[in-house]
Amino acid sequence: MKRWALALATILLGSTALAQKSASDGIAEYREMLADGNPAELFEAKGEDLWKQKRGPKNASLERCDLGKGAGVVKGAFVELPRYFADTNRVQDLESRLLTCMETLQGFDAKEIAQTGFGKGEQKNLEALVAWISSESRGMKLNLPQEHAQEKTMYEVGKRLFFMRGGTHDFACATCHGEDSKRIRLQDLPNLTKNPGAGAGFGAWPAYRVSSGELWGMQRRLNDCYRQQRFPYPGYASDATIALGVYMGVNGKGAVSIAPALKR
Repeated sequence: MKRWALALATILLGSTALAQKSASDGIAEYREMLADGNPAELFEAKGEDLWKQKRGPKNASLERCDLGKGAGVVKGAFVELPRYFADTNRVQDLESRLLTCMETLQGFDAKEIAQTGFGKGEQKNLEALVAWISSESRGMKLNLPQEHAQEKTMYEVGKRLFFMRGGTHDFACATCHGEDSKRIRLQDLPNLTKNPGAGAGFGAWPAYRVSSGELWGMQRRLNDCYRQQRFPYPGYASDATIALGVYMGVNGKGAVSIAPALKR
């Protein structure tokens, strides 16, 4: 009788493992089939137009915006962000840097845009810009700088925020993304403390979300993570969200950027 019970348990465990593996494989195949027609390409095209278009109170384009590689240089900029900028004396990610350029070059109110809801007004335009700019570095390796003191500080702040527990469920970023081989339902959860998880996680955003039919930048992704942790929403382009980006991006150094990717 015991031998029959042991045999049955072995079969059930094997079936469960096979079902989980098949589910993961199925999701991977689904993404691969959709990748050839990634709707993010529509956002990329819009973003390129917005970069060159004269807009805002100053009727100017963003073609003189310095993303870290020099005024107007886009290719290769995304894989080196967030980074320190001397003109603002702070570490900035792509979204916060675009806010600076939109304000200084075009005359938009950066604070007003930051307070606008996702997918509305200039926020929608920001995500299109992020899609195009990130696509110009697709296939390049993540190489976030850590030479400046503020860049090093932001990494340490991001690390502490990543492991900080709180909220009604006592969650941290590390609760879901601090170990290997974790999943929620059918979704694999990358370990963002090291490669390959950090590179695969950080290097895929911005991404087109099939479930919502929208393009999400990293700021929006982090906002939703805080929602799931039952934390208060962070401020858009806040130092906290940028620090988390630095932590993940530095941990993912050397990984290839595939942004904008396709997500469920």
